[in-house]
Amino acid sequence: MLLGDLVDVSAAVSTTSSRKEKTRLIAALLLAAEPEQRQLAARYLSGRLRQRRTGLGWRSLQALPAPASEPSLTVAQVDAAFDAMSRLAGAGSAGTRAMFAADLFGRATEVEQRWLRAVAVGEVRQGALEAVVTEALALAADVPLAAVRRAAMLAGGATYVVDAAFEGVAALERVGLTVGRPVLPMLASSAPDVAAALAKAAGGRDREVAVDAKLDGIRIQVHRDGDDVMVATRSLDDVTHRLPEIVEIVRGLPAQRLVLDGEALSVGADGRPRPFQETASRTASGVDRSATVVTPYFFDVLHLDGRDLIDLPAAERWAVLDALVPAEHRVRRWQGTDPELAEAFSREILAAGHEGVVVKSADAAYEAGRRGSAWVKVKPVHTLDLVVLAVEHGSGRRRGWLSNIHLGARDPSSPTGFVMLGKTFKGMTDEMLRWQTERFRELAVEDDGWVVRVRPEQVVEIAFDGLQRSSRYPGGLALRFARVVRYRDDKTADEADTIDTVRALL
Repeated sequence: MLLGDLVDVSAAVSTTSSRKEKTRLIAALLLAAEPEQRQLAARYLSGRLRQRRTGLGWRSLQALPAPASEPSLTVAQVDAAFDAMSRLAGAGSAGTRAMFAADLFGRATEVEQRWLRAVAVGEVRQGALEAVVTEALALAADVPLAAVRRAAMLAGGATYVVDAAFEGVAALERVGLTVGRPVLPMLASSAPDVAAALAKAAGGRDREVAVDAKLDGIRIQVHRDGDDVMVATRSLDDVTHRLPEIVEIVRGLPAQRLVLDGEALSVGADGRPRPFQETASRTASGVDRSATVVTPYFFDVLHLDGRDLIDLPAAERWAVLDALVPAEHRVRRWQGTDPELAEAFSREILAAGHEGVVVKSADAAYEAGRRGSAWVKVKPVHTLDLVVLAVEHGSGRRRGWLSNIHLGARDPSSPTGFVMLGKTFKGMTDEMLRWQTERFRELAVEDDGWVVRVRPEQVVEIAFDGLQRSSRYPGGLALRFARVVRYRDDKTADEADTIDTVRALL
């Protein structure tokens, strides 16, 4: 398949706001692709390279060679070029990488060059998110969407089940939970209070629910196969080497093969949670654990000794978890049907220093990668996970730092994929200012001396007092008294809150 054909489809997808048309366009390209290139085409149409790192950045791609006059590059050749660059390391690698990049871009047309630069720095914004690619794959392969969605969740994404989808439903059904391969985590929707969360999770009926403490830590998924233990983050990154204490604890459990879902959290001598930044710093760098100890707290079990549990009702999974994991490594939980007792437990959790609770249906299966009504989180303050779209140079005491951040919610109907909701510089400590200055200089794509436009990758949790209608921003809404709670390195931009979520809060 020629790269030019894929770039044309990418452009067409980016110019339509119709989800149905996006799906049709991607499905048509998948059908046109050679079988051995379908998975790669799906990944490129998701705006991602197969290689996690190539060593290329915005600055290194500012000056490009003269473009080719006619399209000749294939997607396979592009993948091979990026793969060669990703393997370079050591003395002389920068020069060799520049030579490889010049060769690749020199064989691309002007339109292809723009797309290649965008995909290399993570700037392809065409509204073709995971859900759209999943729907397109089901359409192209003529298989039920539910079958593709389930297989994609268990495999870690739709691009990993492209070949299985084209083989048929039976092949998709063979895609199961594999110990050692992280699955997309189940996610929670939101409610303003416990009463609303109970109604949502129980389906408006007097049905049993659980109320879990919502810990302000790092979401972890732990796989064990004998003595081999892997710890993965919410974004499925392997951080096993950074958390040896969690590995030791899981090796001590009475099982040989398991998959657990939970949180990693740093707690003080009094048992109260330490600031999130301490946990994040510890899990990000793997510093000496004598300084900051991280403890696992599990709330679900997906597999145990050869038996997949994800389709069992939650209450049955919880019973297995209780028998497997000692209480000191389980998230605090209340189960029942009494709203007053649920409220009392929630107040107790907040008094213990935790950020809120998650109300869970006792009947629900584990829906990997889904955000539905089976899990509903409640926090005492309104917060949103937004994406930083730009940042302004500081002035006065903040001169020399990047300070005021521009905040965006996901908007699949927007050509850029995001819509701005406001700005804030509140809640930033000096340490945070130093960190974000370095971070956003890495993500910078344009700097006019006042505003630095950045690649929309960094997620930030924002607390706010309310919403107001605004003609200043394209989304028609603005946050009132927005302030930074923390930066979320455990979330990708595709997991940020949508403009529809924001409108629902209004």
